[in-house]
Amino acid sequence: MTVALETVRDLIRTGNYPKASDALDTIERTNGKQADVLFLRGLIQEFNFEREPALKTYETVLESDPDHEEAAFRAALLCDQGGDDESAMDLYERCVARDRARLHAVMNLAVLYEENGQLRKAEACLRSVLDEYPTHARAWQFLKSVQSSFAMVYDERGQREREQRDAVLDMPVTDFELSVRSRNCLRQMGIRSLGDLVRTNELQLLTYKNFGETSLNEIKALLTQKGLRLGQAVQPAAPPPPPPAPPPPEDGNLHLHRPVSELELSVRSRKCLQRLGIATIGELVQRSAAELMSIKNFGQTSLTEIERQLTQVGLSLRKPHDPW
Repeated sequence: MTVALETVRDLIRTGNYPKASDALDTIERTNGKQADVLFLRGLIQEFNFEREPALKTYETVLESDPDHEEAAFRAALLCDQGGDDESAMDLYERCVARDRARLHAVMNLAVLYEENGQLRKAEACLRSVLDEYPTHARAWQFLKSVQSSFAMVYDERGQREREQRDAVLDMPVTDFELSVRSRNCLRQMGIRSLGDLVRTNELQLLTYKNFGETSLNEIKALLTQKGLRLGQAVQPAAPPPPPPAPPPPEDGNLHLHRPVSELELSVRSRKCLQRLGIATIGELVQRSAAELMSIKNFGQTSLTEIERQLTQVGLSLRKPHDPW
């Protein structure tokens, strides 16, 4: 039975799904309840883009064999691609709970945790990968992304303070007791609000006709009452642009071993490839456009982006009838 199942696996790997299916029919007549036989049936369904039947098949496998790691992982991928994050996380967690967890399961679970705001869990997944593979470039890169997300978490108190500050800056200067001379000068200079004042410095005020030290001190006292000062909102000079990235190597064979993270891809495209377990350009070109388009959040823009990047290094995605 083991030899026969390995033969079926080889047929699936080469894309000979009809022959693999016929071979399974023969095996199922003798032992149709065996979990591994049913799993291979689901694998054929999945690679024929029969995703719903494949998921049901994997679920049937897991009902009879809850510890079937391959079925749990493939089912998690299908739930992930279909947007069912809750089921996908549950299945990935089942894979990760094993003593020897699949690397792709841990990485994909980290992606889902990050997308659902569970940053601490995402960080823990990535650190577990790096404990076993200290030089794993993709895990290091994603860990940095997760850690930077901590600083982007919504700060309700900070937002409330910003709204209060903006309300103060929007107050018109006519709401305050100013001398006629100061009021007229500000109106002629186009200064209407406290926000306009903090974007103006002392020199700009003093160089205006009829505006003297008395008016300046009056304005500064007004701003001090509101916890503001002249010139505090003056924009700093923009930093110089970063240097251009070095050109890619010319030898196409070398590109196959490069990580996909080195391609100039959007965050959405990178996460979609990461969810599918694609780590290198060589793994990427083994996939067809139809396979990529079936991934959650992966659209025509992402496909065009990837095809353009591969073209620049003399490569392309697998054609629909190429061997798997």
